Amino acid sequence: MSIKITPEMIQGHRLSMEEYDLICQYIGREPNFEELGVFSAMWSEHCGYKNTKPLLKMLPTKGKHVIFGPGENAGVIDVGDKDAIAFKMESHNHPSAIEPYQGAATGVGGILRDIFTMGARPIGLLDSLRFGSPESDKTKHLVDGVVSGISGYGNCMGIPTVGGEVFFEDTYNQNILVNVFCMGLAKKDKIVTSQATGVGNWLVYYGATTGRDGVHGASFASAKLEEAEELKSAVQVGDPFMEKLLLEATMELIDKNLVIAAQDMGAAGLTSTSTEMGTKGGHGVKLVLDNIPKRAKDITAYEMLLSESQERMLALIHPSRWKEVKAVLDKWGIYGVVVGELTEGGRYAVEYNGKTVVDLPLDSIVEKVPLYKREVLPYPSYFKDLKPVVVHKKISIEEGVKKLLGSPNIASKHWVYEQYDYMVGDNTVLRPGKAGASIVRIPGRKKGVAVSTDCNSRFVYLNPETGAAIAVAKAARNIVAVGGKPLAITNCLNFGNPTDLDIYYQLYHAIQGMKKACETLKTPVTGGNVSLYNEGKYGSIYPTPTIGMVGLLKDADKQMTPDFKKEDDLIYLVGETLEEIDGSEFAKVFFSQIGKNCPLLDIQKEKKVQKAVFKLIKKDLLRSADDITLGGLAVALVKGAVRGNKGFEVNLSSALSREAVLFGETQSRFIITVSPKKEKKAAQYLKSKKIPFLRLGKVRDHSNIDIGLNEEKARMNVEELRNIYYQSFEKSIL
Repeated sequence: MSIKITPEMIQGHRLSMEEYDLICQYIGREPNFEELGVFSAMWSEHCGYKNTKPLLKMLPTKGKHVIFGPGENAGVIDVGDKDAIAFKMESHNHPSAIEPYQGAATGVGGILRDIFTMGARPIGLLDSLRFGSPESDKTKHLVDGVVSGISGYGNCMGIPTVGGEVFFEDTYNQNILVNVFCMGLAKKDKIVTSQATGVGNWLVYYGATTGRDGVHGASFASAKLEEAEELKSAVQVGDPFMEKLLLEATMELIDKNLVIAAQDMGAAGLTSTSTEMGTKGGHGVKLVLDNIPKRAKDITAYEMLLSESQERMLALIHPSRWKEVKAVLDKWGIYGVVVGELTEGGRYAVEYNGKTVVDLPLDSIVEKVPLYKREVLPYPSYFKDLKPVVVHKKISIEEGVKKLLGSPNIASKHWVYEQYDYMVGDNTVLRPGKAGASIVRIPGRKKGVAVSTDCNSRFVYLNPETGAAIAVAKAARNIVAVGGKPLAITNCLNFGNPTDLDIYYQLYHAIQGMKKACETLKTPVTGGNVSLYNEGKYGSIYPTPTIGMVGLLKDADKQMTPDFKKEDDLIYLVGETLEEIDGSEFAKVFFSQIGKNCPLLDIQKEKKVQKAVFKLIKKDLLRSADDITLGGLAVALVKGAVRGNKGFEVNLSSALSREAVLFGETQSRFIITVSPKKEKKAAQYLKSKKIPFLRLGKVRDHSNIDIGLNEEKARMNVEELRNIYYQSFEKSIL
């Protein structure tokens, strides 16, 4: 008995009546219930990118290192010696806000599958996490659940979690962000794509059984969080032990050349995987659902098509290889069944119990998703309410340093990363917390991959274009500071409701800023993810275009670190400090203000400064390097001392405000230390490249830190500061 499609049902599937009319026009009739589910999933923002696809086309996606860019399961870059790195970042925001453990765990599982689906063995995970106020009991619950979910899944898989970031801001009280990054190593000649070709070739389902968990997951991720909370069943449940079997089986299938194309069943499950693979190959698809291993006897065709049960894959094989494929799957103890084939004619046909339940033109599902271009305002309405930070009381150097060093956004996150197994595989050369980027050695090689995630959402809120460009520049600075050459990025664009023109302004200009920065720094975008509708009843989150960047070190043992190392080393500031305090951690911590103006960014100067520091490291002229970020110059200096267990003496003289000099977050700056023997060469090089630099003082092998600014002096104890830095985060969140 057919189910009558009603306006309420259409709305419940998060389709507008205009979109429903378009569907009827494309297929020449009204869809049935199963077909409505297919369109609901594939025309969701999560799968269809209907508000962002026109904007994403502006991003640079080609470069000399890029093998595969956007459109594949992950981006892939060439790192030499016939090696390739596949990498990608995805969001699992709504699921993690509702069920933090499973939401975060399945976020890890999903991004791992994106990588090994391409024939790349995962070698590193990073997590970019954003929560609300750390004083909130809800935040404490969410932090514990998310961190436990990430460690529970990643540790069981034996994949090191090597870095990431944790940031707290009231704007995330209602809607946290869980962005997960993964990279994997592949041989260039063993990369498998999702392009399904060859009429008559078979589609093989393998992995876990199909249940009702995750049904409507794609449309769930495209809804406001308060609406999504009604769909707790849309949160998937993960099994890392099954995923481990799936990983090894997939790697063996690809190594034996048994797979023509493959894709994991992520958002929208079997529907998304089969329609996208067929579309990319230019063929039709026929599925027969009867053979699918089911968790419930009464599961329907609708539920099987839309289920997002985890740890499942779809592979395209030649029929003659089926016995070999089945033998591999049997060896690893996982289900494997033939569920369909590629056909001529461009139709998407699905059968169950001897009946056709879906019969649609394939292009209407994937290629004819309605795309929305909205008005770009001259400026968003909230700009008129922004006011510059007012420093209404003097904060002493000592008070400023101590309170900022203990801020949960600056203090060491060792409580988080010590729950992760970051050394498994024995290739993590630079561990989490040691620098702004981590380094993973490519097994069997001298070279290593430097990775970092970054975004300051305050800056993006104040100026979406400049703030997003800063996110790219800052991620690159992290890579450069450890001795790596930035190569490419992935991204996770976390925004509110795009139908709100203030939000659309943020989205449009953030992508413009990302575009300009990536073009200048020659770090093309290889892929990523868009997560919209991140908001609650009190409004949207700050726009958060998280950047995941990959760089290369030809010799991983020649890494640079930020810790001060030897008595009498000279401390230098590279780059120029400006009169800027808005958007800073200092303004937020001491005055509860965000301000009006984002720090300036001259991307050409940024490029010159980064290149100069990179060259100084390659010439072996530096003892340490670190970029200046949250907390400004004073905090960067103290972190270098605390990490190296050294003291220092620094004397500053400036006509700028003391707040800007000590705690402002001006861009394009590094702190470096140089041995006395190499000081002259380093200074001459910077001078020859016309890079601003300033000698600040010396590293001391004693227990004190001395900072002077004009006539003001402060002395602090290294051990006391060390305790603040390493103990404050745990105290604030537990």
